[in-house]
Amino acid sequence: MKRTFVVILAAVAAVAMFGWLVHMVLVAAHLSEPAPTTVYGMTPRRLWATAAGVLALVAVVVGGLALRKSAGRMGSGNGRMGAIVAVMAGLIAAVNGGLNLALAKGGPGSGNGVIGGAAALVLGLIAMALGGLALARPRRRVGAANVGD
Repeated sequence: MKRTFVVILAAVAAVAMFGWLVHMVLVAAHLSEPAPTTVYGMTPRRLWATAAGVLALVAVVVGGLALRKSAGRMGSGNGRMGAIVAVMAGLIAAVNGGLNLALAKGGPGSGNGVIGGAAALVLGLIAMALGGLALARPRRRVGAANVGD
């Protein structure tokens, strides 16, 4: 019961931190003010931001799995390929999210996809950090018990 509570508390804290980081990115880009008129529906910029956000989310998952694999908690590999994929996909997502924010002319509701762009930027950076940590971990030696053979 305690572990479940701690996991739920950590998840809530992570979501709150993510929301705060997205807001800080919007404030830094001077795009935090809502648009005077709201655009509904999927615009090309929103589609671009959504694609970058999905790529960043996939990169975070792959980076987390690579980090877990490099720690020796699952699988038989060392997670190096997953870490490289996470770093590259995170870089692509962060650059696309940053470009979306740089080209946006309005805040949330303007149809420019600024929320998705900010989320892609933050998640892309997180994915790059996870992949980098997995790459920096020392490799496990397979069959270390048979060194003398």
